[in-house]
Amino acid sequence: MRQIILDTETTGLETRDGHRIIEIGCVELVERRLTGNHYHQYIHPDRIVEDEAIEIHGITNEFLVDKPKFREIAQEFLDFIKGAQLVIHNAAFDVGFINNELNLLGSQWGQVADFCTVLDTLAMARKKHPGQRATLDALCKRYDINNAHRTLHGALLDSEILAEVYLAMTGGQTALSLDVEKSDRVEDTAAPQRLDKNRPPLKILRASASEIASHEEYIKLIEKSGGSSLWHRATE
Repeated sequence: MRQIILDTETTGLETRDGHRIIEIGCVELVERRLTGNHYHQYIHPDRIVEDEAIEIHGITNEFLVDKPKFREIAQEFLDFIKGAQLVIHNAAFDVGFINNELNLLGSQWGQVADFCTVLDTLAMARKKHPGQRATLDALCKRYDINNAHRTLHGALLDSEILAEVYLAMTGGQTALSLDVEKSDRVEDTAAPQRLDKNRPPLKILRASASEIASHEEYIKLIEKSGGSSLWHRATE
């Protein structure tokens, strides 16, 4: 599975008030592993950034003067996210702004749903931890993720932090699925299936000390994220 952890920064809070995107940051996960592949772009919004917004992300009008317009980067951005699942904290906000930018370019550009599926980690956090604060900062604290370097919001930094939060929230074991072809299945018979007595003895491979320590850390992560682990109960 290819997932894109995405965040945006904007000139203000509402597209209906004419606010626009000024920064997009994305990092790529493939099979739950960060690949190092990312997309990051500042964008000239064709309008003034509100003072209140600047206090949050620190991106000034002067800084954006020579940055490209959304229409200049739209195709490159869509090519990067196409076919992936977008993972976004408060997805309605970011997707709404991206769709607004696409609408301004013309209906032929489509909408986010034409290119990607979307997973909202805010909704996931509220379901997983009902009644608890679900901001990115609160989740970092809950899952012991260091965000001390985050003094201002920034799209790429926030997407990197969200990737860690998402992996921590979904670290619990939920199901084991074995995709076995029908032809490979042992047919159900009344007689027991016996092993060949002349088979070679099985080789016993014992875990190293570092492997045992890594396994213990992963079990702790499962339990911290709300997952259920039978390992400790089986070894008690």
